Amino acid sequence: MKTDPALFIRDNTSPMTPPHVPEIRLNLASEAHELWLKTEEELAEIGLPPPFWAFAWAGGQGLARYVLDHPDMVDGKRVVDFASGSGLVAIAARMAGASEVLAADIDPWTRTAVALNAELNGVEIAFTGDNLIGSEIDADVLLAGDVFYDRDFAMALVPWFERLAADGVTVLVGDPGRAYLPKERLAACAVYAVPVTRALEDSEVKKTTVWRFNG
Repeated sequence: MKTDPALFIRDNTSPMTPPHVPEIRLNLASEAHELWLKTEEELAEIGLPPPFWAFAWAGGQGLARYVLDHPDMVDGKRVVDFASGSGLVAIAARMAGASEVLAADIDPWTRTAVALNAELNGVEIAFTGDNLIGSEIDADVLLAGDVFYDRDFAMALVPWFERLAADGVTVLVGDPGRAYLPKERLAACAVYAVPVTRALEDSEVKKTTVWRFNG
């Protein structure tokens, strides 16, 4: 990395509460922050992939809300938060009583973002930068917020999620209507109206559904 992640995150974000999950504080970029408006070339110059970790996406907010409102889904269980980003869902799971929480994300910047956000909320979150897709996981629950935005990514996730569900892992997905959501394989658990950043989405509120993958 060309830039120190902790210094950069502290300099370009502020502690905020996501509107749909006020129990949790995260280091987030403000509305239409220049961090997100930078071009790919500008981001590459400082060694920074697109900073998904700097925003509380609708799918993650909905899933975190569901976990906090239904702690029985994770209480005393081992949880993996896949494509964790800011760590919002991982933190919610830990606050809801999960015995162990592993945040997984291949973006190396998320390791620091998750650590800073976990510290901000006084919880312990383990982290892995490994690509878990297709692998066995040592967990009872897999949580995934907003992961069906890309066709190829979705095609890789669906068979993996199906296999995990068939093996007895509870797979919960938070999704605000992304194009590649495999609805035919899912059962709806809850629906939320989640306030979002207009600079990143096509509206100020996104209808977000929490789904359970059928095994």
